[in-house]
Amino acid sequence: MIPLRDKNPTRKFPIVTVLLIIINVLMFFYQLSLGNRLDDLFFNYGMIPNKIVHLDFANPLIILTLLTSIFLHGGWLHLVGNMLYLWVFGDNVEDKMGRMRFLLFYILCGVSASILHIIIEPTSMIPTIGASGSISGVLGAYLLMFPKARVVTLIPIFVFIQITELPAFIILGLWFILQFINGMISLGYETAGMGGVAWWAHIGGFVAGMILLIPFRRYK
Repeated sequence: MIPLRDKNPTRKFPIVTVLLIIINVLMFFYQLSLGNRLDDLFFNYGMIPNKIVHLDFANPLIILTLLTSIFLHGGWLHLVGNMLYLWVFGDNVEDKMGRMRFLLFYILCGVSASILHIIIEPTSMIPTIGASGSISGVLGAYLLMFPKARVVTLIPIFVFIQITELPAFIILGLWFILQFINGMISLGYETAGMGGVAWWAHIGGFVAGMILLIPFRRYK
């Protein structure tokens, strides 16, 4: 299922959501300009669990990769998928939290996602990159605030494509179940030496978003 838009109007223009999308896109074009030097960017600014666990105090800036990694992406599909979810669901969460609160919330969800990934795979030397953890937090918050919001969704069925409206709790609930199942399956394999999807980062971000919603949501 691919969400296209939700029928959930906002009161204000989502400036932070749009700026985050612009920053991620510009950063991706910068990556494309690096050519053979792209791997150096990933290893210097991606989050590498083993380096965080064995923090070298001679290079304390390694901890900043918990932040820089969330603005890097591994390919067009990675970028477009993340930005689509951020565009569909981020505006309403920003609207409820306020701009600066939402920005801090977004960053903290990304950091929380990385921390759970580190706990699951502390020996991994593979750079973890992408805004998925932060956006997973946005999805978790959206699910709690707008479970019945209608979302226009594209559903591919073999060679057929159907567009329908579904409540958010179905789309986001199924999304989380899929992440959890894949995360549990990944525990049975040696993944530290391979690339792939950081399922537990998605789970960590989603749960963090639900928890952080409590202090970050504005209540009238």
